[in-house]
This record gives sequence, structure tokens and C-alpha cells, in this order.
Amino acid sequence: MEKRKKIIVVGGSAAGPKAAAKARRIDNDAEVIMFQKNAELSMASCGYPYYVGGYFDNRDMLLSTPAGITRDPVFYKNAKDIDARVNTEVTTVDRNRHVVLFKNTVTGKTGEETYDKLIIATGATPLMPPIPGIDLEGITTLQSLQDADFLRKIGDEGVIKKAVIIGGGLIGVETSEALQAADIEITIIELVPQLLAFLDWELARLVENHVRSKGANVITDNGVAAFLGENGKLTAVKLRNGTELPCELAVVAIGVRPNVRLARDMGLTIGETGGIEVDAYMQTSDPDIYAVGDCVESVNRITGKKVLAPYGDLANLQGRVAGENAVLGNCVTFPGTIQTGICKVFDYAAGSTGLSESTAKRLGYSDIVTVINASLDIPGFMGGKLLVTKLVADRNTGKILGAQCVGPGNVAKQIAQWSMSIQGNLSVENIINADLPYAPPYSLAIDHCIATAHVMQNKMKGRMDGVSSMEVHQKVINGEKSFLLDVREPNEYKQIRLGIGEMLIPIGALRGRLHELPQDRNTEIICFCQISLRGYEAAIVLKHNGWKNVKVMEGGVMAWPFPREK
Repeated sequence: MEKRKKIIVVGGSAAGPKAAAKARRIDNDAEVIMFQKNAELSMASCGYPYYVGGYFDNRDMLLSTPAGITRDPVFYKNAKDIDARVNTEVTTVDRNRHVVLFKNTVTGKTGEETYDKLIIATGATPLMPPIPGIDLEGITTLQSLQDADFLRKIGDEGVIKKAVIIGGGLIGVETSEALQAADIEITIIELVPQLLAFLDWELARLVENHVRSKGANVITDNGVAAFLGENGKLTAVKLRNGTELPCELAVVAIGVRPNVRLARDMGLTIGETGGIEVDAYMQTSDPDIYAVGDCVESVNRITGKKVLAPYGDLANLQGRVAGENAVLGNCVTFPGTIQTGICKVFDYAAGSTGLSESTAKRLGYSDIVTVINASLDIPGFMGGKLLVTKLVADRNTGKILGAQCVGPGNVAKQIAQWSMSIQGNLSVENIINADLPYAPPYSLAIDHCIATAHVMQNKMKGRMDGVSSMEVHQKVINGEKSFLLDVREPNEYKQIRLGIGEMLIPIGALRGRLHELPQDRNTEIICFCQISLRGYEAAIVLKHNGWKNVKVMEGGVMAWPFPREK
């Protein structure tokens, strides 16, 4: 009789349970044991901000199956025949003996188990800045379910009135919305000059403007010098510029680092990024040990470089691969990541996939082309909402390198389409006639994604000379003598305008008012409208009539990230 295979999984959050469940499905005879240091299993940690913000009240929903069954040790034993041991920390692994040593964190009882294959899923730990006052009461992260419980209790009690969020990334922004929903006055502090570093500045600024419009204060390009307190409790946050912000709560959300202590102690290779080094099979430097989730480094599929990608969806996908390989031998692979992500920002969403312009340039991509397109997600008569997308492509091949999208419209759909385009090695030319589903409740006749590709095609073929809002703003600051032409209707101009010295000539009147434009045909004229579709049409008219230096401000008024006149 063939020996029963024994698989041990260390970690019970996302990647670990998926690996254990996949191993069980592949081999119904295997002995599968899962150790979890905490009391809970298979937590939906990406849902923590929404539990804190009161989107739902039943805490168990974070621990439940779609059918509403709590994923506890009894569930894992009865439904999956997996021995899930909570409150149990794996302290040491003896690779020579193939033995795992563990300790119950409640009773102190110790023990050991042998293994044939071991899967490490120890996750990540939150970064905490080494600054004075970090141990004061009232300072927390939002990494664990206990953190979520703490912040939810604060919101429900309604006692705390002011909070500071340290870090303007995904967790920081989502936490700010959650606490704002509890009528807590929020200030977000970000060390770099923008929120959401995965976005390029001009799109990040649109998000920041939206956050401010919801009543939250945002301070960028500044950091925390110290946490101040009295009687051991937080009373204020002191910034590097000396400003003191009174508050009773501070949430530190400056990122995470891979939890590799166990892996390092057992002698596994740690990669250049600080994560456990694994191959495409999720196999570590020890052929009998796999590693998955936030504790590992991954390969960026575009650049080939190693990166950290602590995303819940990737953790599940990696766990699935490791679970199958642990049972059958190395037969399936995880190809890496293009670092696709999205977050909710009050009434906005902000998403990104692939490379941003700033990242591409930092990595040495010297010949890229970008465009910004603004439009509704569905027709206006169906309640369409704004989308602003920035597309990054290789100038020579047209290959799509990255896309970002922000706005109150259906950002998730756009990022999903661009993500699959990148993973399919598609070019702009592949997208311009893409066959996507269309009906007015779901899309424009030419989907925003396809329209963005059209704009990029026009730019790459020289039919449109695009200029970014940042370039236009810099020209104004520098006092350059560009002629700024707004071709919207008077009622649109009256409602909102840039106020940077532009001249209003509606597109319908432009051909009859060409004499009002600079008669030097070499003068730089920058055309725009609400989203710059009419701006593009105006540029065509001007070029046809002999003006040689005509540009279109990409995205128009709706994508302008600087102050506007109302």
C-alpha cells in the first residue's frame, strides 16, 4: 500500500488555506495539517476597512464561506478533512529531519509533526516607524482582525473626534473613508508628494482633490517626527515641519514587510526584495518546501524583475499552485504579476495595472508614449459617470505597458480589460477594434477602453499632438505665450473653467471666428473642451487652415488636476 502523503501548511490567512484546500482536492488520502498562530482562519483581510466603516455589522462575515458557514477548525475538519490548529505557532523547522516544532500560544503546550511537503504562508507584518512615542495608546495599524475590532469599536462608541492616518497608500486611503463614516475628523499624512504611489501624479492629484472634497485633510510631502502624548495616551502627531496635529487616534499604514523569520531561521534563501525566493512552482531553495502569499517575492511579468506584491488575490492563486505541486510534484506554475490593483476612495475608485509612466522611466524605458482620455463609462442618459484613464505604451511596437484609471465610473471594468491586454501581449492596434459587449446600461457604443486606444493611435500616427495638463500648467507658470483655446459652450464655461487665460470659442462657431486667433501660423495653440474630444476636432480645423503648432490638452477640463474657477 502506498504511503499516505503528509502535507503541513504554516499560516492560515489567505494563501495557506487555499494551498491546504487544493492539496486536499487533488489527493483525498493525504494528511493535511494547517497551523495558524491566531485564533481565526481564512480572514477576508481586504474587507477590514469596510467592517470598520460599517458597510456590514456581522464580524463573522469576514470569516465565512459564500454560504455563510464560518471557516473554523470544525468546518475545515468536517468539510475538508483538514486538521486546522489555531492559536498554534510554528517555532522551528528541522529540515534534515522533516519535522515542524510548534507551540500553543494559549496553553504553552509544545509538540512536533513530521512532513513530506511543507508550505510556508506566514504573510507580512506592518511597518512601524522608529520614531518617539510609537508605543503610545491610541496608535494602531489595520493589519489584523483585532485591529479591525479596535477601530470598529472606536467608530461605534463615537468618543474619538480626530484621527491621523500615516500613509496615503491603499490601506491608508480606505481607512480614512472608514473612519470618516464614523464622523471622525481625518488627516492623511503622506511622505511623498502624492497619495496612491501606484498612480502617476496627475491622476493621483484627481484622487486627492476628491478626498479633500469629502472633508478629509491631506498633507503630502511631509512625514511624522514624533507622536506626542500625556499619561501614556496619544494627544497629537508632530510633523517634520514642526506642525502639531491634535488627535486621539493614529493609524499607521506605511506598508508591510514579508514575514520571513521562520524561513530565514530554517536557512531558506531570501530574495533581493526581502521576500522568500521561490521559482515558478512556488518552490523554495529546499525542494520539499514551498512558500506562498505576502511572504514571497514574485516576478514582474513585464520587466522580469523581482518585486513584492502583497495582494490577496495573488496569495490565493499562489496557494492553489503550491497545493497542487506539493501533491503531484511540480506540474503547474505561477507566472508572476503585473501588479494590478484597485481601491475605493469615497465615491471614486482608483486602479492601476502594469507600469505607470514614472515607473517605466525609472526602470529605463526610454521610448514610451502616454495619453490621457476622459469620458463617461456609460451614456449620459443612463446615468454615466466620469472615467479618466492614462495609458502607457511602447512607442515603437505599440505594446501596452500599463494603464491607470480613476473616477466615479466603473474603473474595475477598465483595469480588468487593460490587465488582460497586457497579459496577452496586446498592442494598441489590437484594442482599437476590440469586440467588447455593448448595451447602454453597461457601456458606451465605443467603450472607454477602446476610445483610449483610439486616442493613443491618433497620437502615435501623428494625427494628434497631445499635451498633458501638467505641461500646460507649467507653461502658464513659466509665462509662455501659448494661446489656450476652450471650445466648449458658454453654459459649460460659466459653470466651470480653468481660469488660466484661455479664450472661449465654441466648436460650432470656430470656423467663422478664425480671425480672432493669433494670425502667426507658428503660434502654439492648445485646444481643449470638457474631455477634449471637441478639442481634437478644433485642432483638425486649425491645422486645415494653416496653423502649424496646434496641440490638444489630453483629458480636457475633467482631467485638470489643478484648481479651477467655478
